[in-house]
Amino acid sequence: MSKPFLAHSQSKNGRMDTVADHLQSVAARAAAYATAFGAADEARLAGLLHDLGKYGSLFQQRLEGKVEHIDHWSAGAWQALMFQAKGLAASLAVQGHHLGLQWAEKAELAKLNPAKWDPKIHEQWRLSETSTETLLQRFKADGLAADVSSSSFYDHAGKRVSAMLDVRMLFSTLVDADFIETEAHFNSIGNEKQYRAPGLVLEPVKALDLLLSEVRKIAEESNAAVSVNLLRADLLSACLQAATEPQGVFTLSAPTGSGKTLSMLAFALKHAAKFNLRRIVMVIPYLSIIDQTVKEYRKVFGAPLADEYILEHHSMAGTKGEDSNEDYDEDRRRLLSENWDAPIVVTTSVQFLESLFANRPSACRKLHRLAQSVILFDEVQTLPTGLAIPTLATLSRLVERYQATVVFATATQPAFTHLDEHVRKYCACGWQPTEIVPAELRLFDRARRTKIEWPDLDVHTTWDELAGRLADENCRQVLCVVNLKRHALLLLQKLREKGTADEELFHLSTNLCPAHRKVVLDDVRQRLDDGKPCRLISTQCVEAGVDVDFPVAFRAWGPLDSIAQVAGRCNRNGKLQQPGSVHVFVPEDDEYPPGGYGQAASMARALFKGKKGGLDIDDPTLFLEYYRQLYAIARPEDRNEPLLDAIVRQDFVAVAAQYRLIPDATINVLVPYGADAYKELADEVRQKGITRNWVVRARPHTIGVYRPRPGAPIARWLEPVKVGATRHAEDWFVYLRPEHYDRKTGLTPPQSMDFLIS
Repeated sequence: MSKPFLAHSQSKNGRMDTVADHLQSVAARAAAYATAFGAADEARLAGLLHDLGKYGSLFQQRLEGKVEHIDHWSAGAWQALMFQAKGLAASLAVQGHHLGLQWAEKAELAKLNPAKWDPKIHEQWRLSETSTETLLQRFKADGLAADVSSSSFYDHAGKRVSAMLDVRMLFSTLVDADFIETEAHFNSIGNEKQYRAPGLVLEPVKALDLLLSEVRKIAEESNAAVSVNLLRADLLSACLQAATEPQGVFTLSAPTGSGKTLSMLAFALKHAAKFNLRRIVMVIPYLSIIDQTVKEYRKVFGAPLADEYILEHHSMAGTKGEDSNEDYDEDRRRLLSENWDAPIVVTTSVQFLESLFANRPSACRKLHRLAQSVILFDEVQTLPTGLAIPTLATLSRLVERYQATVVFATATQPAFTHLDEHVRKYCACGWQPTEIVPAELRLFDRARRTKIEWPDLDVHTTWDELAGRLADENCRQVLCVVNLKRHALLLLQKLREKGTADEELFHLSTNLCPAHRKVVLDDVRQRLDDGKPCRLISTQCVEAGVDVDFPVAFRAWGPLDSIAQVAGRCNRNGKLQQPGSVHVFVPEDDEYPPGGYGQAASMARALFKGKKGGLDIDDPTLFLEYYRQLYAIARPEDRNEPLLDAIVRQDFVAVAAQYRLIPDATINVLVPYGADAYKELADEVRQKGITRNWVVRARPHTIGVYRPRPGAPIARWLEPVKVGATRHAEDWFVYLRPEHYDRKTGLTPPQSMDFLIS
């Protein structure tokens, strides 16, 4: 009897996994995943061919440790091309299941031909077998046959974002199935594969009952004004009513403080019940809002159900490491986050959107879970202008082809409909959302809780003058938001010079680690509730989603949506007898963060000059006008030409490199906040190296910063974190100078501030 062809080395329990068994298992699982969007045939084809090269003699020798650098995927990718258009997406998926998706271009795919194999082109990889016919004979001898009967759902000729998403979705089914089956082999008990337990199933009717019960409890315990509670109830009712509408793209335009977080979830749950959808994905721009949102959602479902019902997944929620003694619950959350196998996923814009444009297996693995889902976006005004068109086109394709529903929520709704014509160049159905909130509810008009004092744009306020106003007795409780961190630090110093007591002076920026920011916000809220003096100087990090309620607010001139967001932190709960006071000023040092921030501020200035009597930020039509004019100048259809060109060329590698929400490379730095915690975490990582468990515990004591340029002074104070015994992590460091971390201002190193994110 001939020796069987093996797919993997034997498991620790001695189980042998043959190539035939592995191919059949992966094919069946991938097909099951792809059934949700009608691509089971192509997914099965990809599964059957993905490891065709493992029938080669050289690969079998590699399992024995005799040879290295053996390519076992190109043969299957080449064979898939024999099915022409029906096999093109499968070919790309097979080719990329180790290397990542490459380039859907005829000349590039021709390089897969084993008869013309050139190791120089393929980075010295050797084919496991030079004869595809030999591989196919062994494949057929094991009783396997590859075919595809349905027509291809991949429109390669269109050269659009939608076509690339189709490939990524098929790719997702293959790599997830491959991961699951391989994991089950190596976790085998005896000769039986040991599969991970699947995630919980969304039970939308039961979940909605729990949510509505929590909403009633919140309303009963609320100390907000009656008018605010009525507004929140009307928003919830509008969301529940709109949830019965057909699937599609929706906008949710509602003022700050109106209860969007829970109302959005109510829409999603009722919509999921109506259309038998599988999961809900909540996409949020900032980690600070994620923490707050997850906390609210966990209250709804309660422990222990919430631990697996709600999955929190973002760049700092876990990492790959070498950890053999992980806590089971944390290991379980990691497994679920790998492929979003959970009823409700809460993630960041970076994690979600960059995955939609990724080419690597680990990033794309979860994408097939988005089919038949409700995807909720909060604070959508934060989407970079240069990424708007390809992003909208991809989300539109998710709705059109994959039975997803997308909701864009914010108090300052961007005029994305204005971009419909340009979106159609990359996805045929364009961008035409339906608004959830009926105009007759007049939510914004009813939410008027502030009066804005607009500045003379030609008169600049000095920092000394501003500090004097903030230190005045009429501003005992005041929020002031500025555009740059150095402005916030300068203003803090000026207030101290005015004699403001340290106990009533607070600061927020991303120089403070999450644990520090939480303590500051808790202290601020307590002092506000107790009626004690409280002066908070902040950067933009307080603007979106942070629940604070000041009677007075100041905002440096900036983008119109930023001004509106600060107004939303003033008299938020409507408890004042008079409207809250919002003062907009033009600082003496009128500078802005990099990117499109300055352009948006200039557009707000131009809009202001064209209006007599100031701007009415409680009028949602103002923001439609603002964004239309902004897009007319910014021309998102012409922005980021390298990305748009890569999309036309269907170059997955280039698209993944060009699509970045945060273009500058960033690193994670463990900072010296909390002496005991810092010492414990620093000592542990020096001894054991980085682990997933360590990252989870370190996350609250970590800030993100731009990677320092060579020779920058800050570099001498950053200690690389080990991964295993010999390697260092590229994006994790320990900050070595505790004296550089201030209890008010966070990390403020001398000589070197340019690496700090604005």
